[in-house]
Amino acid sequence: MAAQRGIPSSAVRVLEEALGMGLTAAGDARDTADAVAAEGAYYLEQVTITEASEDDYEYEEIPDDNFSIPEGEEDLAKAIQMAQEQATDTEILERKTVLPSKPAVPEVIEDFLCNFLIKMGMTRTLDCFQSEWYELIQKGVTELRTVGNVPDVYTQLMLLENENKNLKKDLKHYKQAADKAREDLLKIQKERDFHRMHHKRIVQEKNKLINDLKGLKLHYASYEPTIRVLHEKHHTLLKEKMLTSLERDKVVGQISGLQEILKNVEIGHSYHAPEMKVGRSREKENTPEGPTQKGLREAREQNKCKTKMKGNTKDSEFPIDMQPNANLNVCKENLSPAKFDYKLKNIFRLHELPVSCVSMHPHKDILVSCGEDRLWKVLGLPKGNVLLTGFGHTDWLSDCCFHPSGNKLATSSGDTTVKLWDLCKGDCILTFEGHSHAVWSCTWHSCGNFVASSSLDKTSKIWDVNSERCRCTLYGHTDSVNSIEFFPFSNTLLTSSADKTLSIWDARTGHMIASCDARGVTKLWDFRKLLPIVSIDIGPSPGNEVNFDSSGRVLAQASGNGVIHLLDLKSGEIHKLMGHESEAHTVVFSHDGEILFSGGSDGTVRTWS
Repeated sequence: MAAQRGIPSSAVRVLEEALGMGLTAAGDARDTADAVAAEGAYYLEQVTITEASEDDYEYEEIPDDNFSIPEGEEDLAKAIQMAQEQATDTEILERKTVLPSKPAVPEVIEDFLCNFLIKMGMTRTLDCFQSEWYELIQKGVTELRTVGNVPDVYTQLMLLENENKNLKKDLKHYKQAADKAREDLLKIQKERDFHRMHHKRIVQEKNKLINDLKGLKLHYASYEPTIRVLHEKHHTLLKEKMLTSLERDKVVGQISGLQEILKNVEIGHSYHAPEMKVGRSREKENTPEGPTQKGLREAREQNKCKTKMKGNTKDSEFPIDMQPNANLNVCKENLSPAKFDYKLKNIFRLHELPVSCVSMHPHKDILVSCGEDRLWKVLGLPKGNVLLTGFGHTDWLSDCCFHPSGNKLATSSGDTTVKLWDLCKGDCILTFEGHSHAVWSCTWHSCGNFVASSSLDKTSKIWDVNSERCRCTLYGHTDSVNSIEFFPFSNTLLTSSADKTLSIWDARTGHMIASCDARGVTKLWDFRKLLPIVSIDIGPSPGNEVNFDSSGRVLAQASGNGVIHLLDLKSGEIHKLMGHESEAHTVVFSHDGEILFSGGSDGTVRTWS
């Protein structure tokens, strides 16, 4: 029936072999087929095993049937033994080797047939087989159950086919992985070559830079002697310039004295001139005019022109006989203990920007504050009411100072000017212009006729209030001049600079001075010896300003962390005042030392008592 439906003969033969019997065979033929199938499950295959040699030497193959007896050893016993061994080997080769079957679950005939038909795609035959097979089972025909199982060789064949498919799939995956790995390897090799070339190029550039640096060092070393010579010439010229300036000032003073003599002569007053000077001047009239005499003559003519233009306005003279410092007696008489237990009393919010300076009125309970909002304000104490507000600067204010009489105020600003103010009216009465950069500080002379200023342009200037001009410019600092101060009742001027130096100009008296730096170190100096007396580290916050009280026994420092430090110069103890919420910029004592004022970067002025 299967052949009529178009089943190939090979498939029928496979079925017959699988079933181990013909469709019309008798019982005897079935037993024979079973025996044949049982024997066909095992087979012997000759396999040649070769071992890989470590060297390339080719060995000659020796045939197995060549068992020759070596000459000189024709012993009967040995011949018999070799014959027995040959017979044993022949028997072993002729014997059939039976391989043990693998322990596997046998597959029944009906399942094998169904799987075979499904595999071959014969669905109609499968339907007919299943319908007839289950009819027989329902009818009770159970003898068909004893047909048996499918032989192991076919089951193993199917398993091997499935394993072969799986191995092919794995092989495909491995090939894909190998191709991908090959691509990654090529990519990595290219990146390696690129980085290797880049490294070589960087090494070449590094070597080139090293050679260039060596050449520059040699080139710079060749210029060092020339630079040294130029520096020496520069210092020599500065000294000559200073000497020339001194000689010029001296000659100008002589000219001024001669002018006074002439004026007195014209008025009719008697004046006695030293005969030595007159004689020398007469002798010089007959000598040829040199460059110095020419300069004196031109200066004399210019001075005459200025005198005619200004009329009665003339330069002020520095006082020769200075009055003694009144505060010295106060310090001697003040035997009360120094005060350190200050407590925060009031907070006055005066400026929208940080406070740069606070200063006390020399005679009244009045405080003035300057801020970076371009304003200065006068406060009445102790209430802190604003009495006067001054505006006129075009940039931030840096410092302020009261006139010794207390009726004028000097302010310095970042707009490169110094302004003088009339505190009775609140108007600007004079503006000094001459600095090329911001002005950091200003101070009044004790006589009230001079104002000194220090600037970012590395210079300090002395201004004459009466003649309204710059009388002198002080050169010498190599960086910004941050602070300037006249000593009380003295012509001595002190400047501090960012070049880490303190300079004293026209020093005639001896006092102790204090300084602070950006590391928080405060130093006390004896400028007669130009040596520091003591150095106190109050850091690490920078110190912004230091100021003595009226007794000279307490030194206050405004610190960058908002703390006001009070230093007892007698015992060396340091007291701290906590109250500022931000950086403290400035600090000043009242005249009696009972009140301390401090200004901060938050625009507030705080009073401590």
